[in-house]
Amino acid sequence: MAGNKAVVYRGPGKVEVESIDYPKLELKAQKRKCEHGVILKVVCTNICGSDQHMVRGRTTAPKGLVLGHEITGEVIEAGRDVEFVKVGDIVSVPFNIACGRCRNCKEGKTGICLNVNPARPGAAYGYVDMGGWVGGQAEYVMVPYADFNLLRLGSKMGEKGLPSKAQAMAKIKDLALLSDIFPTGFHGAYTAGVGPGSTVYIAGAGPVGLASAASAQLLGAAVVIVGDLIPERLAQAKKFGCEVVDVSKKASVSQQIDQILGVPEVDCAVDCVGFEARGHGKDAKKEAPATVLNTVMTVVRAGGNIGIPGLYVTGDPGAVDDAAKEGSLSIRIGLGWAKSCCFTTGQCPVMKYNRNLMQAILHDKIQIAKAVNVTMIGLDAAPQGYQDFDKGAAKKFVIDPHKSVA
Repeated sequence: MAGNKAVVYRGPGKVEVESIDYPKLELKAQKRKCEHGVILKVVCTNICGSDQHMVRGRTTAPKGLVLGHEITGEVIEAGRDVEFVKVGDIVSVPFNIACGRCRNCKEGKTGICLNVNPARPGAAYGYVDMGGWVGGQAEYVMVPYADFNLLRLGSKMGEKGLPSKAQAMAKIKDLALLSDIFPTGFHGAYTAGVGPGSTVYIAGAGPVGLASAASAQLLGAAVVIVGDLIPERLAQAKKFGCEVVDVSKKASVSQQIDQILGVPEVDCAVDCVGFEARGHGKDAKKEAPATVLNTVMTVVRAGGNIGIPGLYVTGDPGAVDDAAKEGSLSIRIGLGWAKSCCFTTGQCPVMKYNRNLMQAILHDKIQIAKAVNVTMIGLDAAPQGYQDFDKGAAKKFVIDPHKSVA
């Protein structure tokens, strides 16, 4: 049997690459075989900003947690009940685990499946309070409910209507982003109401923010404005045609938008920052978790929508005050109400978007890997990748455990 190495959380600021058990087709909690699952040889697994929240010690994640919820892999073993996914397929794994059978799954709300996490609706690989599923920043991983969850990117057999394995691998750096950040960024822009001719403000120029900006362009936005306080990330946004706002400047976001558009507001806004938000202007070095939410309510027009793919949590031991430790923030809900804003929060239901976004990649309608600056690293380099990402590197680190990506 093959070995298995993985990235493991060992406490605030510390991750290590360790040997873990090779995955089995089993459901440990239920103490039975997982005949509806598959075992993947991981082709790509990405470091996410959500992972960083745990690694910084800003969640209740336990030491020893195997990290990684952004997974692309090759099927090497399938359970008895797997009918449509085949050994040899290259597949994208939605980060939200879904049974396909519950009420929410049947309504397309796969981010809040009712059957895969005993603690609360919704589950994910390698994430705190998300069902205890082993993460995929590893050489091998088990994926349940394979026929429902997996998006087939390429077939070893070259099936009609499906790319070949070679075609999938030729675009694997882009396709690897379908497990989370591309659908999540798209979800933020789509639920904010971005469409042809829209003006949009996207808070945050990390990978999800950049993916949302590229998605807004794909949706036909006339002007995409990205706000951040890290110059390198703003420079990355400029590379694919975005306008930028430096939130550390004395001028407010509204004032800087006015300088770009001639009016101090936008049609749509997206929060791609989440609960570790910093203040703006003179307070840019201080944590102020409600700042982005209040800013997007300020800059969106009356009647405008706000997409919130940025992560907010119910437990933050490192929060700035007792209220924030429980996820209670001082947001200006009165302002949002007065402007009739519509808010969309929660996990992106990846399966709602990933197939169509795959087609956009395969048919060269978007270069998402270039937009977010995908940077390939080996599994052993993952701890350094976490450190660089935490310092604000304008890169999306994608781990290649088996050195299979050309």
